[in-house]
Amino acid sequence: MAIEVFNRYENKYLMDTKAFYAMYNRLLEYMEMDEYNKNDKFYSISNLYYDTEHDSLIRTSLAKPKYREKLRIRAYGVPERDAKVYLELKKKVFGLVNKRRTALKLNEAYDYVRTGTEPVFREGMNRQVLREIEYFLQRYELQPKVYLAYERIALFCKNNRDLRITFDTNIRSRRYDLKLESGDHGEALIDRGQWLMEVKAEKTIPVWLSKLLSEQGMFRTSFSKYGNEYKKTIRDAMSTRERIVR
Repeated sequence: MAIEVFNRYENKYLMDTKAFYAMYNRLLEYMEMDEYNKNDKFYSISNLYYDTEHDSLIRTSLAKPKYREKLRIRAYGVPERDAKVYLELKKKVFGLVNKRRTALKLNEAYDYVRTGTEPVFREGMNRQVLREIEYFLQRYELQPKVYLAYERIALFCKNNRDLRITFDTNIRSRRYDLKLESGDHGEALIDRGQWLMEVKAEKTIPVWLSKLLSEQGMFRTSFSKYGNEYKKTIRDAMSTRERIVR
């Protein structure tokens, strides 16, 4: 069964292709590839983020309060309407990321967020997570706002499955065709050849990883995919207004 509740710290690092390969090849000494990467080099993740009409969730998140939250539907690849997806509630409290998710069919997830009416329970759903999402939906009037997709390589520590490292590239987004089944097209959010590495651990990272990060000259950065997409949207809108005024 897929893990449905996560509590962990997440540190992020941006790098170019050369740094990616240097880091990736060293990590393989201690880690093994995710099962979804064993046949193909990457697997694709697509997300549909929900927010209020005036983007209150992402604006609050960018202010970096002690507590922040967001809701999204996540799929692997481009799903059909009846494909299994995950409805995820993600919170961050004092730096600790808490993610809770339940499996639904895509059309069920759409209807649940749109109407607030819980789908008929069946095996494979997480009843407790559905209750928490229901409470979240009662607090906000949500609408689909942003589509985000990327290719991912994921690694697990051989001796500690609580340590996971992911590399994402070709991050793209759109604010139109806000349906996961509409395809994985979008505008580039990071430059070609850039990679976002995320180190995810329930506790402190092992000494060998700390040394490796230092050897490779890796420095933590603050990078939210949705947050950076929102800031880009605001910048683009301001540039458009300036051109019109001129």
